[in-house]
Amino acid sequence: MQKSETIQAIAKSGVVAVVRGDSKKQAYQTAKACVMGDIKAIEMTFTAPAADQNITELQQEYQADADVVIGAGTVLDVTTARIAILAGAKFIVSPAFDQATALLCNEYQIPYIPGCMTLTEIQTAMKYGAEVIKAFPGSVLGTKFVHAIKAPLPQVNIMPTGGVNLENMKDWFAAGVVAIGAGSDLTGAAKNNDFAAVTKKAQAYHQELLRIRKIEE
Repeated sequence: MQKSETIQAIAKSGVVAVVRGDSKKQAYQTAKACVMGDIKAIEMTFTAPAADQNITELQQEYQADADVVIGAGTVLDVTTARIAILAGAKFIVSPAFDQATALLCNEYQIPYIPGCMTLTEIQTAMKYGAEVIKAFPGSVLGTKFVHAIKAPLPQVNIMPTGGVNLENMKDWFAAGVVAIGAGSDLTGAAKNNDFAAVTKKAQAYHQELLRIRKIEE
């Protein structure tokens, strides 16, 4: 999958599931539950045990489904980014911008999605090849941040994460984001190993996304 195709797959999914877990198995099953609920962009965070192994196994399991795209999250440095990419991650998400990680991702033609809070950070990230910017934490920045950034930079693709939920996702898309990152609101039931509930919540996100996009059309 080329860099542009990955970005298109993320935009098509509309929702990126931010997957954590207390164990390798829990994180893996959480990711599968999201895919079963039609949320097909998965950000396997490196706060979960054996995240690189889960990325490899998920890649193998869903290689026949072109809509499923597996990436890595909470990537703090270039070493972790390399591990994730070699494991098969198709995109890299960081809570903050890191120049060395950006350059590595460019070298591998892997989308790098860094967390940014200011116009300067966003411009710097774009200069180093970031085509999607993670507005983080979304709960602090709010939808007005998107409007403010898109005034001078209408071309920037923004993906808010943190504080994004089923109830407010419509407001984010109305502000002009390309996708949203959903964590605990989407996957919270996995803490109790209730993966059926995760799938049900993922389906609700997917249906809300379809409703939002129909309104936009």
